[in-house]
This record gives sequence, structure tokens and C-alpha cells, in this order.
Amino acid sequence: MIVLKTPAELAIMDRANALVRATLQMLAEHVRAGVSTAELDRLAEEFILARGGKPAFKGYHGYPATLCTSVNDVIVHGIPSESCVLQEGDIISLDCGVVLDGYYGDAAVTLPVGQVSERAQRLLQVTRECLELAVEQVRPGRRLGDVSATIQRHAEQAGYSVVREFVGHGIGRQLHEEPQVCNFGVPGTGPELKPGLVLAIEPMVNEGKPGVRIAADGWTARTEDGKLSAHFEYSVAVTENGPWVLGMAR
Repeated sequence: MIVLKTPAELAIMDRANALVRATLQMLAEHVRAGVSTAELDRLAEEFILARGGKPAFKGYHGYPATLCTSVNDVIVHGIPSESCVLQEGDIISLDCGVVLDGYYGDAAVTLPVGQVSERAQRLLQVTRECLELAVEQVRPGRRLGDVSATIQRHAEQAGYSVVREFVGHGIGRQLHEEPQVCNFGVPGTGPELKPGLVLAIEPMVNEGKPGVRIAADGWTARTEDGKLSAHFEYSVAVTENGPWVLGMAR
């Protein structure tokens, strides 16, 4: 069932997502060679708790950490670790969720570690563009397929592939609500977008093939061919006036 949010609920979700955004901005200042992903996770948890939030991912279906820290060929769900130490030239996806006043916020960004290759820079740029173009489709009367197809088209035109095993999602009182938001689709298909709908849109774009392999930990998802992957995410509300990226100034 698709749940539409009231203006009062959207206001709370805006605050939740603002905390996610502030957490990611803080973490960006600490992303550098020599830092472990476990240290980033500790910083995020302390930051969220100090501001009245609760980490959304920790304990979710047994997930052990506050962040998902996905380095280089890890697409999503990389588990923070003391042994995973960032190196110059890496890229790292930081996916963060919080619960604030009973509502969820969720966002992700992929960051360079120091100076990265031109191919890594281009992948990050195109993946971010996929998200920004998709956001522009989040308007009353559009269809969910318009969002999905926009991501797929822009990624594939750039020579990349989109991940099919993992998708975006509705969000609100639950971290994952209906509908699923695929990164591939057909324009003009799927549910109609109505004011009050909130979508966590999260392009996952691979440098090579779309295939995924899951590590023995049951969480870490890597590209099948070992090539780079990037991931960006916003929680976006449909309003009468167009898209509202929650947690950002309107």
C-alpha cells in the first residue's frame, strides 16, 4: 500500500533528512586516506545520537552498523570495519539513515578519497546527474516509470549500467515502504505520482556490467566484474509545486 504523507508529516521528515544531510556533510570532512570505515561509523553514530536521532540501519534485519560504507567495487551495504582503511584514489559510498520523531530519513553520497582517476570522477558525476534528473520527474501526474527510465537512460547513454537487484523505495514511518523505485523502467508506466508521496531515489550505477555478487557476510554487494560502482540517494516528496528534496533548503 502506498502511503501519502500530510504536510505535518513531511515537515518531520524534512527534519529527519536534514539530520542525515548534516551527518553526511560532517563525514565528508573526515574522508581521507588512512581513515577506517569503522571510524566513520563511530563518528556518524555519535553525531546522530547527540542531535536526538536514532541510527535507522543499526539492527535493521540484523545489520550491525550505523552506516553502509561501500568502497570502490562495493555497490551497497558495505559493513564498516577497522580493517577497511581508505586509500588515496578510492571512492566511498556513505549511506545513512536516521529515525527522528518516528519518521525516517535516508540519503547517500559517493565521495572521492583524495585525488581519484578521471574515470572515477566521471562515474561519480554521471551517477549524481542520474539522481538530479530523476528528481525533476517527481511531479504530480508523472508516473514512477518516468523516474526509473530517466536514471536508466542517462546512465546507459554514458556507457554505464544500472543495478537491477537493488532498488529505491517509499519512505515514511517505515524505512522501506511501497513503491519500489527501480533504476530501470519504461516511461509512462507504474503508479501515478501524487502529492504526499515520498520516494527514496537511489541510482546505483556500475562502470561495467550490472551483475552483483553478495559476500559471505550476507550484506556486502560487489560488482560481478570488479569494476567501480557509485551510489547517490535523496528522499524526495511529491508536492503540488514539484519535487521537494527533503533535508535541503527549498
